[in-house]
Amino acid sequence: MAFIQMRERIERQIEQRTMMLSGVSHDLRTILTRFRLQLALMPPVEEKEAMDEDIDDMQSMIEGYMAFARGEGAESSGVLDLQAYFDKLGEEARLRDRALNTKLSGSPLVKVRPNDFQRLLSNLIGNAFRYANKVEVQAVHTKGTLIVTVDDDGPGVPEDRRVDVFKPFFRLDEARNLDKSGTGLGLSIARDIARSHGGDVTLGDSPMGGLRATIRVPA
Repeated sequence: MAFIQMRERIERQIEQRTMMLSGVSHDLRTILTRFRLQLALMPPVEEKEAMDEDIDDMQSMIEGYMAFARGEGAESSGVLDLQAYFDKLGEEARLRDRALNTKLSGSPLVKVRPNDFQRLLSNLIGNAFRYANKVEVQAVHTKGTLIVTVDDDGPGVPEDRRVDVFKPFFRLDEARNLDKSGTGLGLSIARDIARSHGGDVTLGDSPMGGLRATIRVPA
């Protein structure tokens, strides 16, 4: 009975947190929409472009809060084609003028929650694109396990900060900020998604001289 009561308290706490973040984010989005309309009706002024950028930043932060509030379990399991995803990454790398090398061992089809898992990959790979010139992504899909490593030649993350960067709302003040939008939720969301799949995300030193992010999930 004690364990059941504890579980119920935890569930209530999570539900209250989710409702609070969803409500706040919804209210802020309504105000931002009003701001955008007012800016659209304003005559051209020197500060207008900067104000538009501020609204874009706030929108990005709100989307991060919403994703964190939604949490796990919102999407059903399906099949993700890693090779197709890597092909899209090649296009993004060309647009960002980054050198990308991908390698896939084993079946490209993995059973995960496709949209969530792509968000997990995008958070980590997008971060590598932002702070590095060369990025290598390797996926090894053996029977029942998927391991994805993301290596780059960027500035990396100090070893003594690699636990902190997974904390919600934590922002790294060194050269490499793992959540440029300012929400401090990028890695928290990534690890939440990995753990909701029964796996985890870890950080380490890359042989390329930057950061190595390793995703390990049953798939």
